[in-house]
Amino acid sequence: MDFKLIGCILLIVGTAIGAGMLALPIATAHLGFVGSIVLLLSIWVVMTAGALLILEVNLWLPKNSNLISMAKVTIGPMGQIIAWLSYLLLLYSLLCAYIAGGSDLFHNLLSVANINIPTGIAAIIFTILFGIIVYLGIRIVDYVNRGLMVVKLGAYLLLIFLLLPLVDAAKLMAGTISEITSVTAITVTITSFGYAAIVPSLRIYFAGDIRKLKIAIIVGSFIPLICYLFWDMVIMGIIPLHGDSSLTTILQSKNSTSELVNVLNSTVTYDSINFFVKLFTSICVLTSFLGVALCLTDFLSDGLQLEKQGMKNIFIHTITLLPPLIITLFFPGIFIKALQYAGIYSIVLLILLPAWMAWNGRYRRHLSKGGYRLWGGRPLLILLILFSLVMLGRSIIDIF
Repeated sequence: MDFKLIGCILLIVGTAIGAGMLALPIATAHLGFVGSIVLLLSIWVVMTAGALLILEVNLWLPKNSNLISMAKVTIGPMGQIIAWLSYLLLLYSLLCAYIAGGSDLFHNLLSVANINIPTGIAAIIFTILFGIIVYLGIRIVDYVNRGLMVVKLGAYLLLIFLLLPLVDAAKLMAGTISEITSVTAITVTITSFGYAAIVPSLRIYFAGDIRKLKIAIIVGSFIPLICYLFWDMVIMGIIPLHGDSSLTTILQSKNSTSELVNVLNSTVTYDSINFFVKLFTSICVLTSFLGVALCLTDFLSDGLQLEKQGMKNIFIHTITLLPPLIITLFFPGIFIKALQYAGIYSIVLLILLPAWMAWNGRYRRHLSKGGYRLWGGRPLLILLILFSLVMLGRSIIDIF
């Protein structure tokens, strides 16, 4: 059994299944369950193609190359600037969401135990405690993530098993599939599959083994797809779309993660279910935090040309964690909004940029020399680029 392959699959799963999963049934509730199925399948195909394109381009370059180097070689200075901005905005937005969601859950759990501390202190403790794990490097993150993933997947399976009998088919039919074009629903769903930024780090860990990398990406992204489908089913089938304790009110709440837990706890009055809800939601945020923080440190190390050793390593981790922590301290209710913005940056970084880099590398700079190439040729790249531009245009209009 290849434990390294399993570990990397779980790292992708852990990076994908996090705060984005908790937000999915909230952001897509107006679509109804059928609409959420169609949207999830469509976005999974698009994001998997983007991840495999990142792998293809990354394999043309030295093993320590990250997206900055990839964009510079394939596109030029413009690509490098776009990669810098979109990558930083994406990963910092995700860390803002995860710190906000994680500290919210942490604060809620402490309150249940009659330990009352300010939400800001909870955010600081959460960031320092789990930032230390990231500081210790990818091997330690991998081992910690394996343990957390075992617990998380176990809690998830038990939770789904316990909640399925409580699902109301009538509630699943609420909403309308015409809402599938909702910018919020699409961007949050894209964020939920935003694992591809970790692909260059996995290439280092796998020493460029293409077969195992492809398996890790495809299997690692397919598992979240299945998990999301069942999660949407139980949440949409138990919590009503409208009303006092509904998905609509959770969406409007400043503490969406703890509000989701509290609504489930009040709707389902079983202690065993309530325990697994708290366990699952807490680990979801934590595993995503570890994966994204690790990815951002590798990105900054590559972009700033600093080795992750000594004081340079401390500096890299400080500029990784301090900015999102400060933003979260000033805007503690940023969870859903940060995920929406992360979806916009994901469109640029994980769909548009990979297709653009692959086009330039294949057909203009001829960097592909008989190595791995994603199927689809020019038509696939054109479709991905058009989809990206349309969604970016709609997102900008939606914001303003």
